[in-house]
Amino acid sequence: MISGHDVVERALAAATVDETIVIVTNSSEASLRWAGSSMTTNGISTSRRWTVVSIIRDVAGARVATVSSTSVDPDDISSVVREAEKTARTADVAEDAVALIQGTSTPQTWEDSPRRTDIDVFGSLTGGLATGFDGADLLYGFAHHQVETVWLGSSTGIRHRFTQPTGSVEINGKRHGASAWVGAGTTSFDDVAVERLLSELSTRLDWASTSLDLPAGRYETILPPSAVADLMIYLMWTMEGRGAQEGHTALSRAGGTRIGEKLGKLPLTLYSDPLEPGLEYSPFLATGTSNDSVSLFDNGLPTSRVEWIREGTVNALAYPRFAAQKYRTDATIPGDNLILRGGSAADIDDMVASTERGLLLTTLWYIREVDPATLLLTGLTRDGVYLIEDGKVAGAVNNFRFNESPLDLLRRTTEAGATSKTLPREWKDWFTRTAMPTLRIPDFHMSSVSAAR
Repeated sequence: MISGHDVVERALAAATVDETIVIVTNSSEASLRWAGSSMTTNGISTSRRWTVVSIIRDVAGARVATVSSTSVDPDDISSVVREAEKTARTADVAEDAVALIQGTSTPQTWEDSPRRTDIDVFGSLTGGLATGFDGADLLYGFAHHQVETVWLGSSTGIRHRFTQPTGSVEINGKRHGASAWVGAGTTSFDDVAVERLLSELSTRLDWASTSLDLPAGRYETILPPSAVADLMIYLMWTMEGRGAQEGHTALSRAGGTRIGEKLGKLPLTLYSDPLEPGLEYSPFLATGTSNDSVSLFDNGLPTSRVEWIREGTVNALAYPRFAAQKYRTDATIPGDNLILRGGSAADIDDMVASTERGLLLTTLWYIREVDPATLLLTGLTRDGVYLIEDGKVAGAVNNFRFNESPLDLLRRTTEAGATSKTLPREWKDWFTRTAMPTLRIPDFHMSSVSAAR
């Protein structure tokens, strides 16, 4: 393959319309899978995807089209550019059109070779897993590492480059029909404590040696960081300014949005920050599509810290520049990480110890939206729900279907523990960079008993 920066420059040189944006992403991936306490498969791969955005401006406005390709043949560059330009000429006028971001400099790393990963990245993982394979529990799981290098260039002078490493490991343990799960997000795997994960897995399977049945209802519930992450990610995805302004979302209220509304009594802050240590993401926007949260006309716009909820109060919504101008507010780019802080120093064991009677969850899955007006979600518990009595886990109970709104959960939360990095279970394939506390919900709604295991 020719280098990513060469693709950008050749595509821009081939362009004939008013403005052009080119985004190139090189991806290097490694994976490792095990089942029945034995390694099964591993592999590495490299790929490239690239997008040409063609913009034609006339008296009616801006017409735009995007064409993407995975070709690595340099001879295909001109044909992709021609296709994008042809499509743009017959496109409708773009509602989100604004002037493109201007650029005046090229990063020193622009022409550097992209970083790659390989199977060796799992070296610190396999030793601990081998020890676990010798135990009595059957272990299943998957580890994945990806390094993406993105080049962004435009006819208005933008030249940006960023490399994003992303990794995760998930381990399922099986014992006498019981199942438990642990997972972690990482960038390099040398910070994953496999022995600690396996110890946690074994403890959960020990709890499951006692099995209890409980009916549906509302229970005091301890939500661990992974479950909190899945719920807060969905909340952030819906925090779109335009939809709220137009009365379409749970962030709407009569005459405007819920900016400034207090959620509960705890001073919790939910934020995204490209500079968050260990959870860093791209310092610029690179997108080939437009929606209510981002606009391709904003390519190259710097990312920055956004406090979606500040000390318990709704504080920000996502606005592309065109929507920000319309509603007379600041442009705000959705984040690629999510952190919730403001709790105590208590860990999950401390919170279990202070619970008279309640439930401890492991993870949530199959999360779906029921009512956009309230952000009511439904889903299932997974891989372990445990009954707490007098500060100790008494055993495992059946799974449930739940009905809850992340907004309402923040209003009703009575305790938040220490924030720690975690891996969301449901949204892991799209969003891994999170840090969340354990939350205590006094009346989490388990709407029905589930047969899912």
